Parts: sequence; C-alpha cells; structure tokens
Amino acid sequence: MTVRLSRWGAARHRRTSASAFSGFLLRALATLLVIAGTALSQDKVLYEKDSAFNHIVVTENPEGVHSLLFAKDGALQSVAKPDDPDCLSLPYLRTAFVSLAFVEKPSRVLVVGLGGGSIPRFLHKHYPAMQIDCVELDPEVIAVAKQFFGFVEDQTLKAYAGDGRQFIENVKQPYDLIFLDAFGADSIPYRLATREFLLAVRKALAPNGVAVGNVWSRYSNPLYDSMVRTYQDVFDELYVFTVPASGNRILIGVPRKAAFAREDVIAKATTIGTRDKFPYEIGDAASYGYSRVTGEPVDAKVLLDADPPQKENK
Repeated sequence: MTVRLSRWGAARHRRTSASAFSGFLLRALATLLVIAGTALSQDKVLYEKDSAFNHIVVTENPEGVHSLLFAKDGALQSVAKPDDPDCLSLPYLRTAFVSLAFVEKPSRVLVVGLGGGSIPRFLHKHYPAMQIDCVELDPEVIAVAKQFFGFVEDQTLKAYAGDGRQFIENVKQPYDLIFLDAFGADSIPYRLATREFLLAVRKALAPNGVAVGNVWSRYSNPLYDSMVRTYQDVFDELYVFTVPASGNRILIGVPRKAAFAREDVIAKATTIGTRDKFPYEIGDAASYGYSRVTGEPVDAKVLLDADPPQKENK
C-alpha cells in the first residue's frame, strides 16, 4: 500500500468537464498539502523496528495523522487517522474504490498487502456485513496496523500473515473484489505482477468479480507498460484510472466480456457514494481518470515467472 506523488498527474486526463475537473483537482491538491506536510515535516516517530521483511517506521504529525513507511525516506505506505476510517489521505485510495461500480453487491473481498489497513477499514465501516480478508507477508505490519492505525479484526474482518501469492493460489471460495496493493519499500514484488500470478487471481475471482491493482505510472516504474500488457493478456477487459496529482494508476481487470462505458461507471459510482454515505465524490474519481484499454495491446513484454528482471534473477 504505497504512493508516490507526481506533478504531472493532473495533466493526464483531457476529457473531464471543466467544473468536475476543477472541483476534484482542488480537493486532490488540498489532500496533497496534508500529505506533504505529513511526509516532510519533523513528525514524531512513534515506532521504528526492523522486521524480517521491512524497516518499519510509524510517525505522527501534530494533527494526529499517522504515516507508515518501510524506510525513513521511503514511499508512504499508509497515511491515516486511527479513529477515522473515512480519512483517505492518499489519493489512490479514492480512485481504487471506483471498482465498486464494476461489481453488483460485492460480499467477499480480499486485500493483498495490508499496510495501515486503509482499504479494509473503509470498506468495513461502510459495509459491515461484507466479508473482508487481508493477507500481509509481514506479521509485524499487521501488529503495527492494529497498534497505530485502528485496524481491528472481528467476525467479518480478518488478517492473515503469509505470502499473498500462495494465499491466492489456495483460495477455495472465490472473491468478488481482489485488491492487489502489496508494495515493498520501493516497488511491487515481481512475483506479484506476472502472468502466472494474475491467472491465479482470475481463478480466485467470482464470475462477476474484478481485480484491482495499484501500480506506479511509467514515470517512476520501468515495468509499467509490461504490467498493463500482462493484465491485458490475462483479463478480457481492462480499465486504467489515472489518479489526480499522483504517480499511481489503478488497473481494473474484468474476467469476462462486459464493457463498462465511462458514463455508466460515473453514474454507478455516484449512486454508490450517495447511497453509502462516502465522505468524498466517488463519481469525480471515476470521471477524472477513466480509460478503457481493452483491444489495444500495449507494445510491451508480458511478465512471466521464468523471465524476471536481471536484478531479480540472483
């Protein structure tokens, strides 16, 4: 669960109306000011420890906002208020929830990569009957999410310590939504981006389910085009959403032939946000970044288990 900011993010979309663009961008920029203050100020360090997988750092700013990093100068993994699940300080989260517009009444959700637990906490507040499973490689991250980010397990919200790929490969009961949000200090593990892994994700989805991937854009991710191409190879439909003023991109893979028009996604997202009392205009997030890339194969190599980048092949 991680984010990088980009001054080019707001210039990526050309089809948004002026009024929607202006309002959404102003809110996004206001959010970024909070994030920048959180990330760059001399925040109080609440926790710092080397686990078996990460150098975990938790900080707190004067407003009580907690930040999670896997290195002192690393990318932000989570930014949240422990007592407020609606505090979605990282812009990509608001866009990731557009995926709700692609699934009718999701009842089972899997989150790969817990971080501070922003995705499951938000969903659990607004959909308490939804079964939400989270899998996180690092047990210390789960402990930190509970101690510093208000993550609490109960009958419908569970966290499992283990390898996300192995968990997905052994899924018995399919999920309606699978969020792929597993980052290390600076990148997605290669084995969580390959064709073989995404085929396992597809198999773990319910017939009407979708996979939601959070990735960095081409600006900071040399494998971006190959990641998109790999999603295209595995899923029947692929949608890419630009995140305003951010280097993140949200990929929504649909394992069936079912085109979702931009206007329909915006309308459905708007209805969901109003009906379920979201604290932000989810329709704006849908409108800002929508791009259907089905049938337009990216000129890049499909990522395979047998062909990792040179630095990974050691």
